[in-house]
Formats: sequence, C-alpha cells, structure tokens
Amino acid sequence: MIPAVFEKRRAGILLHPTSLPGGIGNGDLGAEAHRFVDFLALSGNSVWQMLPLGPTHSDGSPYHALSLHAGNPLLISLERLVEWGWLDKHDPVGVENAIAYRLERLTQAHRFFSRHASPSDRQAFEAFIQSEAHWLEDYALYRALRRELSGQAWHRWPVPLRDREPEALAMARVRLIDNIEQVCFEQFAFARQWQALRAHANERDVLLFGDVPIFVAHDSVDIWTHREYFMLDADGQPTVVAGVPPDYFSKDGQRWGNPLYRWDRLQAQGFRWWIERLTTEFRRFDLLRIDHFRGFEACWEIPVTEKTAVNGRWVKVPGEALFQALTTHFGLLPLAAEDLGLITPEVYELRDKFGLPGMIILQFAFDSGHENPYLPHNHCLNCVVYTGTHDNDTTLGWFEDLPAERQLQVVEYLGYPHESMPWPLIRAALASVARLAIVPMQDLLGLGRGQRMNTPGTTEGNWHWRFEWEQIAPGLGERLRRMMRLYGREP
Repeated sequence: MIPAVFEKRRAGILLHPTSLPGGIGNGDLGAEAHRFVDFLALSGNSVWQMLPLGPTHSDGSPYHALSLHAGNPLLISLERLVEWGWLDKHDPVGVENAIAYRLERLTQAHRFFSRHASPSDRQAFEAFIQSEAHWLEDYALYRALRRELSGQAWHRWPVPLRDREPEALAMARVRLIDNIEQVCFEQFAFARQWQALRAHANERDVLLFGDVPIFVAHDSVDIWTHREYFMLDADGQPTVVAGVPPDYFSKDGQRWGNPLYRWDRLQAQGFRWWIERLTTEFRRFDLLRIDHFRGFEACWEIPVTEKTAVNGRWVKVPGEALFQALTTHFGLLPLAAEDLGLITPEVYELRDKFGLPGMIILQFAFDSGHENPYLPHNHCLNCVVYTGTHDNDTTLGWFEDLPAERQLQVVEYLGYPHESMPWPLIRAALASVARLAIVPMQDLLGLGRGQRMNTPGTTEGNWHWRFEWEQIAPGLGERLRRMMRLYGREP
C-alpha cells in the first residue's frame, strides 16, 4: 500500500515562499502566495514543494534553523496584518534594511494587538499558546535570551542559562516577559497566515510538499533544550559533526557542522522526539521530503577538529526502528526520501521496506552509460522526478555548461531538437513513469546562469533568488496544462 498522495500521477513546482514576488526583502505568506497557488491550479500543477519554513540564522539557510517547530517570522505578510487591523499602513519606500524593517513592524503589530485585539482574537491567541506550549514556551524564551545577549549562540551564554538552571530560567522569564510575548505573537500570526494559505491550496486541490532536514543546527532551541540527544561535551560543544564525503558536489565533501544524534537515547524514549517533530510538519504539509535519507542508515561522522569532510567514517543508525515507530504512530507515511549521493544497498533496502519514493534528478542522467538510473527509461513508478533541485544550477545553466559532445548526447536522447532547453528536460520529467514530477520555478521561466537558489559547500550568496510575475511568458499556464493533460498529470 502507498499513501493516498502518491496514488495518482501529479506534477508540481519547487519554489520557496521567500522567492515569491511582493513583500519587502523576501516573499511571504500574503497575497502573492495565494496568487501562486492559483497559478499552480490554472497550470494543472497539484503540488507546491518548498524548503523548510523555520527561522533562519544570518546566512538565511532554511536547513539550519533556530527551531524545528517555529515558523520564520520574516515570512509573515505585513499586508495581511494591515488587513486584519493589527497594523497601520506604511510605505516602505527608502527602507535600507528589510529584515530590521519587518521585525520592527511586527513589534508594532504586537503592541497594537496587546491593546486593541478583539475578544475573539485574544481568545484565539491564548488558545494557540496553550496548544503549542510543548515547544513554544522554550522557543520564546530562547529567542528572548538570544536577543538580550546580542545574538550569541546558547553555548556561549552564561553557564546558568546555558545549562538551563531552573532559577536562572525563572528569572529570565520574568525579566524578558515582553520579548517572550512578542515571539509568541509572531508565531501566532505565522500560524494563522499559514492555515489560511493551506486552506486556499486545499480548496484548489493543491498539495503542500514540505522538507524535513535530518540534522539540527547547533545553535537552536532544539539542542539547547535536549542536549541529552546529541553528541556534545560538558560545555555544549559537539565532539563530532555531520556531513557527507566527497561527491558530485564537492571534492572535499561537505562539512555541515551539525551535532550528531545519540540514537541510543532517542530509541530508548521510543523516538518520541522525532514523533513530535513530524507531528508539527504533518499539521502544515500534505507530504514531506526527508532530507539526507542516507543518514538514517548510517551517518558520516567527522571529528570536530577536521576542517573538511574528507576524514570521516560511516556510523550505523537504527533507521529501521525509527521508521517502524513512525509508521506505528502515523500509519502510512506520506514521505519522499532524498536518496542522492553515495547510496548503498542497505539504504535502498530501508527506503523500500517502508515504501518511500526516492528522488530522480534528470541533470544527473547523462554523465554515464545507458544503465544510469536517472535516465528516463530506467525510472520506476514509486519515485519523484526532478529536472533539478534547489541545490542544482538551473537546467539552462547546466546545459550551457556541458561540453558540446555531451549537449548533443542530451538532445539526441530527449528527441526534441526543435525545442529549446530547458523544455526538453521538463517534458522528460512530465513524461516519466514516476508518479510525481517536480520542476523548479527557474526552469519554467527558462532562466540560466546566476539564477540558482543554492550552491552546496558555499555560504555566501545563497537563498536570495526571487521571481517577478512579469517573467512568466504569456500562455505559460495554458502550455503547462496541455502538457499535464498529455502526460496524465492533470488533477
């Protein structure tokens, strides 16, 4: 048996909400997000895939969030707050620091809400705080302390706070009550806007496809509150860190720096921590991608003293026990496994045991012979096919960087020499037998070099890409709908 979301052929678009038009500094959950859902429905797409939604560090990476349960307050639509009467209208022309502007406007909204909220809104706010207390209470305190301590990571805080001594935390909750309530208000506003967006998507038969990073940022409320589940020393510093060995993306591998789990302790608690984590995600999304699925069979363990990921080792993980616990709790799991990179038979066995579709990247299909598993004639039903992902260059940029001989091979295989790239690869994804096909928005816009979302192994210049509605060619929606009908992916 397979989850209902994978029972029929579907297609979707990969686009993080920060990449939407509108909103100062980044896209958000307001009118443009609703308009994008309408575009999906018009074009015959029934899935919107996005990256993780958590609040980010200064690098903006959604894969190293400050919390696994919280939403990024920078995704809150200020315009929606104005519409709700929680904020006065203001023209942001001339604003130099978009993040500071957004946060100040959220502070103003909370101030107004505290004084003038309707009884029903106030009741809803209090109910939200109670229902989310299992993570919100610690998160709000963590953010308030981080602000008080000039943004320092928790492991650099004064020892009583770092080590969560009860008296120190109690004093902080009194001292920082205003900032704590501000954080709670922001999460309430995020949740309300997200619920409205999801309802809008469901009304149009559009599924929301989320992303779950396997690892946790060292500076996060999740590790501060559960140090016992991570490989840390007495000072809260990691003894080993996560990453991947050298691969297609990097000759030195990728040293992510996340602390690794103490899987024995997680298992002894019945994987309750993971169940709570996915409970939050399933309340937001219809299906989820599990990032770095390979790490559930074995993790690449890098000594913290190593500067690259070259000198690491594989360490086994009780992945089967974890997914059995998740299946027992949730039933059939609407999960897709990111199974890229150095994959062993044991990883495939774990994936297939729980019926999880893997990922197929068409940009990887042409660097070897006819047995390459990413070539369309080797695809299977239970997989998700992509032209590329947020970690790839755009398809046009990828194609233009290929040697002429390889370009000829791609064109000859795809069989559409009259159709310019990226459309032959988009067509191949939609024609694939894979039940789900996902195309990044950049490819649908025909964008080339310099328009990618992320370059793995780098920390600068990522996560900022945005599009404008003017970039959508006339008739694109109708063209896509015809292709969905042609390849049996129309809702």
